Amino acid sequence: MEGKKNLLTYEGLKKLEDELQELKVNGRREIAQKIKEAREQGDLSENAEYDAAKDEQRDMEARIEEIEKILKNAEVVVEEEVDLDKINVGCTVKVFDMEFDEEMIFKLVGSTEANSLEGKISNESPVGRALIGKKVGDVVDVETQAGVIQYKVLGIQRSNVGE
Repeated sequence: MEGKKNLLTYEGLKKLEDELQELKVNGRREIAQKIKEAREQGDLSENAEYDAAKDEQRDMEARIEEIEKILKNAEVVVEEEVDLDKINVGCTVKVFDMEFDEEMIFKLVGSTEANSLEGKISNESPVGRALIGKKVGDVVDVETQAGVIQYKVLGIQRSNVGE
């Protein structure tokens, strides 16, 4: 059975590849050094540094495995080819929040890249799902835990503009 495709922008792909390289090269070397130093202290049964280093190694190897799995199932969205007639992954959307009377800008990305603090919302989030496929001028109802939020789509552009 094939796993779920992970949609990534080129920027997100590059970030994951860089993190993987950093963990495999420098991260593994640093942890090996910590384990070696802890071993040299003698009795491993009561050695907190050794236990901490082994825990850190386990966590890092889990992250390496997680990134490799994401990359294996990655589908890169070519932002230059995104259709700007309707909202899709890889575009930046300007919306008007009708309740709070303010404009907001979202960058639609795959779930592995989502970061609300950077305005990057997942295509799988309630807002992302509601926006996908909509056009400029559409009014979108988004079901949230706090109730229904209405956004009017003001503009769609490629995400990599100005980056």
